[in-house]
Amino acid sequence: MLPHGCGHRWPDPDETWQSGHSWGPVAFGTLASVTEPTTRPGPAAAAESCPADRATSDRTPADRTPAAVAADPTPGSGPGVRRTSRPHYAWVVAGVALLVLVGSAGFRSTPGLMMDALNAEFGWSHATVASAVSVNLTLYGLTAPFAAALMDRFGVRLVVVCALLTISTGAGLTILMTQSWQLVLCWGVLVGLGSGSMAGAFATTVSGRWFQARQGLVTGVLTAGGAAGNLIFMPLLAALVERHGWRTAVVVVSLAATAVAVPVLLLMRERPADVGLLPYGATEAPPVPVTEGSALARSLRVLREAARSKAFWLLAGSFAICGATTAGLVGTHFIPAAHDHGMPVTTAASLLALVGVFDVVGTIASGWFTDRFDSRKLLVAYYALRGISLLFLPQLFAGSLKPPILAFVIFYGLDWVATVPPTVALCRQHFGPDAPIVFGWVLAAHQIGAAAVAGLAGLSRDAFGNYDLAWYAAGGLCAVAVLLCLALRRRPAAPVVAPA
Repeated sequence: MLPHGCGHRWPDPDETWQSGHSWGPVAFGTLASVTEPTTRPGPAAAAESCPADRATSDRTPADRTPAAVAADPTPGSGPGVRRTSRPHYAWVVAGVALLVLVGSAGFRSTPGLMMDALNAEFGWSHATVASAVSVNLTLYGLTAPFAAALMDRFGVRLVVVCALLTISTGAGLTILMTQSWQLVLCWGVLVGLGSGSMAGAFATTVSGRWFQARQGLVTGVLTAGGAAGNLIFMPLLAALVERHGWRTAVVVVSLAATAVAVPVLLLMRERPADVGLLPYGATEAPPVPVTEGSALARSLRVLREAARSKAFWLLAGSFAICGATTAGLVGTHFIPAAHDHGMPVTTAASLLALVGVFDVVGTIASGWFTDRFDSRKLLVAYYALRGISLLFLPQLFAGSLKPPILAFVIFYGLDWVATVPPTVALCRQHFGPDAPIVFGWVLAAHQIGAAAVAGLAGLSRDAFGNYDLAWYAAGGLCAVAVLLCLALRRRPAAPVVAPA
């Protein structure tokens, strides 16, 4: 602390300057300096020994706007002053968002672990349980654009807390179910709506509001939270189902969703200005868009205006192919395809889990690349490499674990959702402040592509006795995605969708 005799004071967290900003719980930006004299001068010498008082004696509270804080965050300096660092509050918000996304992914994937248990207790077929998963996936994609508009209208914190409580309610009610439609309602509708409200649009909103620098990296880390959630929760929940029954697992999910809401309530803030800061890496305060009217109307208006742009259809088409060649094909059919070649199901499932491990690495690396390279060229590279790997996959399957299939898993895992950070960056370039909502619609195309190919690949397997046609067709789709990305303009002259 500065000596009591020094006239310079720390800002009052509750004080509001003439600029309209308040200091909030964090008063300083990235690596903001907190200073403490190494010696404590006496009261008589305080006025002369405090350079901060002399430097700021003529400054009014209005001078300490967020821009002034960013330019001069140091309350005092000079000889005999010890300096420490405080991280920008954007990293706290990003950490809370990562926790939410990790939990959301783990909660959403639970029904797949309960198929055998529900079949044994209620006699429900795998297709019946899978119908709840299908509803969940559909709502997961379609909810995203409306959730982004709701976040703009009512705030991120309120929407995320309501989404987590919806997941908690849906999971908790399943312990009372006796009919299959109740599973569809609880896990398909309620958990689908809740998890969809915290899908890619949430990560886009947080990274766009709080970061000007490192946007790609932060988007990559938050996107990787989905894979990390599966890695963390799947083994734990599987063990609970096996040892204590499926009801114990869903109670844990319900309680965990409620627990995650606590740090959101305590730490999440809407915008950097709420705590007297600029976005990380910014030199001036961005304009705050005015949002009026219903979230539904705004989401549909943004879709209507974005649909007039060639860029929207190119991004939606390429991202639909992304969903088709990842969650729709590999995520759904890799295990049965490997089993067709004699590989044990447990080994194939372990390989698919390994895809998730490398997915985390690849997505974070893709975010770092997005901050430094042309996003369009990154997408071209990602889709081209993915298509090549899928064309080779039918020749790599074997009855046991061998180096070629392991190489595919590592290579494909690095590319799994590496497309997300550059796709988000291109949405920002083309659609400006409406990018989170536009990306929500692009994400909906991703889920539609995944759902379509999941069904078509199953039909192909039934018709031909193997998945070879599906793998080759997926490789061809990736070539189409390359062409779509090449057709994107590098830099639009102006955002297509005007801010609300």
